[in-house]
Amino acid sequence: MAAATSPQAGEPERSAAAGDQTPERPETAHTPLWALAAAGLLSCAALAAVCWMSGHVHADPALQTVARFLHVAALVVGLGAVLAVDWFALLWLLGRRRLADILNTACTLQVPIWLGLAGLVATGLFLHPDLTSTLTLIKLGLVLAITLNGLYAHRLGQHLDQYRDQPVPRSLLVQSGAAATASQLGWWGASLIGFINSQS
Repeated sequence: MAAATSPQAGEPERSAAAGDQTPERPETAHTPLWALAAAGLLSCAALAAVCWMSGHVHADPALQTVARFLHVAALVVGLGAVLAVDWFALLWLLGRRRLADILNTACTLQVPIWLGLAGLVATGLFLHPDLTSTLTLIKLGLVLAITLNGLYAHRLGQHLDQYRDQPVPRSLLVQSGAAATASQLGWWGASLIGFINSQS
């Protein structure tokens, strides 16, 4: 495993004799904690509103079919983007990719991830979920966990951005691994429960 690609080792040292110094990158402004907290609260409120509305919306079979297709499409978009980001994150943690690779990938795929998640929630409104089912409640909990974990990962990525060209603290490595694990468990768990519910 090459030292140049290891997250602990950082970039290869430049020759002091050459006098080649890398200019410092301007510090990225972090999203305020109050903004992330507000987004988390709005996400909780939106999910609760969709659950309440689902009991008052009576979609005909044609609309349910369209909603089911769009639900699957949103899953493909969201989960596919998450898999790409987490795969790059795993390669980085193993020292096979540079930190810049995962940060650039995560930044690029933020839009499809959030669009996929929003699409799942919106289309679920027309699928008449059984809110008395334990599995359905677990799935809703996983969706909320995915959302909050995504906000946490956004904040984590901003902290990691300042370590593009230097060793990353072990605590951030652990947090990155935990966030990626929570992401995968949440997405796959919700997908599995959705599949089980569709067969009943």
